[in-house]
Amino acid sequence: MTDCLFCKIVQKNIPAKIVHEDARTLAFDDVNPQAPVHTLVIPKKHVAAVQDCCDQGSDLLAQLLITCANVAKQKGLAESGYRIVTNTGRDAGQTVFHLHLHVLGGRHMRWPPG
Repeated sequence: MTDCLFCKIVQKNIPAKIVHEDARTLAFDDVNPQAPVHTLVIPKKHVAAVQDCCDQGSDLLAQLLITCANVAKQKGLAESGYRIVTNTGRDAGQTVFHLHLHVLGGRHMRWPPG
C-alpha cells in the first residue's frame, strides 16, 4: 500500500528507531510513547487489522507475538511484566490501518485500560 505510514517505515522511506527486524516482522519505538517502553511490532506485509490475518494464516499472528516477547526481553521487561495491545477499528482507537501490536512496559499498568 503506497500511502500507508507503516509500509513506508518498512521500506525505509520514513525513519524509525528500529529495535528488531526479521523476514516477516519489524519492531520500532513509538514516536508518541504512552509508557517508558512503547514499541510497535508490525508485519512487513501490509495487513490492515487482526481479522485480515485469516488470509495470512495463524503463523503470522504467532510470529508477531514471538517478536513482541523478544522485544520485551530485549527492553528488559520480561521479568517485571509488559502489556501487548492491538486496536482494531476506529472505535477501538486504531489510527494507522496497518496491523500493529504495542509492547508497553516500564511502569505499573492499570486495569481496566480503557
